[in-house]
Amino acid sequence: MTDLLLAVAHHLVAFSLVAILAAELALCRPGISGGAIDRLARVDAAYGASAAFILAIGISRVIYGLKGAQYYLHNPWFWGKMAALVVVALLSIWPTMSVLRWRGTAHKSPGFIPTEAAIARVRGFIVVEFAFLTVVLICAATMARSNHF
Repeated sequence: MTDLLLAVAHHLVAFSLVAILAAELALCRPGISGGAIDRLARVDAAYGASAAFILAIGISRVIYGLKGAQYYLHNPWFWGKMAALVVVALLSIWPTMSVLRWRGTAHKSPGFIPTEAAIARVRGFIVVEFAFLTVVLICAATMARSNHF
């Protein structure tokens, strides 16, 4: 039963993470200002919280899951998935720092609007995050079908 609950939680949070990232991409658009920057910052914080939650659930699956740590730790697709997740985490730093900077500036200068170039750069990072999340999903599906130990 523990394995099932962990698997369900892992999938629910993974889909939530993708939805939150999509919301972040939708909110981060030219002309964003004031309250929209605050909403974007809250969505970005939710993305970070979801990432932390999925990491905790994933570690729990490795330790307490039915397949056992041996299955995961000796599976090259698991390590491919972990590598892609590290890339996603590193890519998320730039958007987070940018949004926090924008929010701070918007609070000091209520008319502040980030430049289109700055917005395009953040959106570019988010799009590349999506690409690497696709790699994560491919590795996860391949890992689940692998008999490699």
